[in-house]
Amino acid sequence: MTPASVRRWSAWSSGREDALAWRRWCADPVALEPGGCPEVRFLPPLLRRRCSPLARIALSTAFSCCGEEELAGTSTVFASRHGNINESIDLLDRLAQRQPLSPTVFSHTVHNAQAALFSLAAHNGHTSSSIAAQADTFGCAWLEALALLEREPGRPVLLVMADVPLASAFAGLVDEPDASYGLALLIAPSSAGDGLAFAIEPATPTATPPRWPDAVEFLRWLLSDERRLALGLGPRRFVWRKQG
Repeated sequence: MTPASVRRWSAWSSGREDALAWRRWCADPVALEPGGCPEVRFLPPLLRRRCSPLARIALSTAFSCCGEEELAGTSTVFASRHGNINESIDLLDRLAQRQPLSPTVFSHTVHNAQAALFSLAAHNGHTSSSIAAQADTFGCAWLEALALLEREPGRPVLLVMADVPLASAFAGLVDEPDASYGLALLIAPSSAGDGLAFAIEPATPTATPPRWPDAVEFLRWLLSDERRLALGLGPRRFVWRKQG
């Protein structure tokens, strides 16, 4: 696959809301906090009121990652393993109790809700994909971003990965770190001899469960001197290598 480069990045978790805080975390990583969400005061009040905690995290990182022209001019990939499932659980509970449902909440429980809200807020009508691939979500989102770059090499791709902890009804069904976080990457084709090479390889039996989400581990690696990163515990491994 053609190597790509990360032009710019932005990340969020509670207590880590700027690049300096994240660079400190990458130098000495610890478990991320499970709660909180940004205020997103840059959004119009009507749109802001429609945003779930997950949407606030995703849009906050997306807008922090791009300039005004880039916001309107990029293709986008929005990725989330669980999406707005917590809001769906609440709606189902209300339905079981024969209570009225909120049409607004219902309309924002679809998996591409974050992509739709971004499109409205950024006036962006370009190609967008929404990805959910269980534990492989971040790796599949990167692959989707590369596919969009192949389709339109002159248009950068904004990849946004965000998640919040699952509600207690489902939390015990998945083996993953409890964390509220978001990461946005502005990705473009790389110059000759640099960038990040990407490959999908067979799984290795020595892989260990992550201490924090894959997207955040990718950022830690990106800012480090390490040359190779392998993520994934399923039948495949997503592998990045720094060139140059």
